[in-house]
Amino acid sequence: MKKIKKPNHLDFCGARTTFSPPEHFTYINIPARYNFTESFDKWIKQHLKGRYYIGRIISLDNDNNIEERLKIGFEEPKELSYFTLACPLLQYH
Repeated sequence: MKKIKKPNHLDFCGARTTFSPPEHFTYINIPARYNFTESFDKWIKQHLKGRYYIGRIISLDNDNNIEERLKIGFEEPKELSYFTLACPLLQYH
């Protein structure tokens, strides 16, 4: 039997994800080696409660080479901490 989760008010309003990266969010940039965007989105929706952002960016690495990265940000810094510690998908990066 599945456990019924408490509904999240941000999901009802459609305000859980943002389409552009807000300045007040806390971010992590990870290499975009695989197409894990949907997997990260699903994991965040199931395990966290606050607002978040996922998007692809172009940045320079240490050797000044251009690389594509995945930028993931959270409104609550504690959710970023939990994400980096608990998300099993990060072991592939």
